[in-house]
Amino acid sequence: MYDREARFKMEDTMNAARIEYTEKAVMNMASRRCDVLKISQSEAVLALLTQYNLPRQFYLDIPDARITKIGCVLMKVNPNNTIQVRFLHILSKKDMDRIFVFSTHPKHRDRKLDIRAW
Repeated sequence: MYDREARFKMEDTMNAARIEYTEKAVMNMASRRCDVLKISQSEAVLALLTQYNLPRQFYLDIPDARITKIGCVLMKVNPNNTIQVRFLHILSKKDMDRIFVFSTHPKHRDRKLDIRAW
């Protein structure tokens, strides 16, 4: 399914994020911090602080941009504590702009949020 989708260009960013998933079936919800290093409308590369076992499906929250519960599928685990994930739905242009406005990457330093587009 994912290999037939259109690929979007990955863009460098630096946003704080949170991974949320259930442990032990439905017993409790676990939350781990991470950083978004690259993002496109359909996928992202996340940097983890330490290695831990992630489930195949989880939620991604980007609190600074006020984006919650992005459904993700784990695609690849890299040895340098980064993972590649695909989103279950394509992010809108408005969400991508909001992510880039709150990014601490030098490339997005001069981005402004257009409040008239809301």
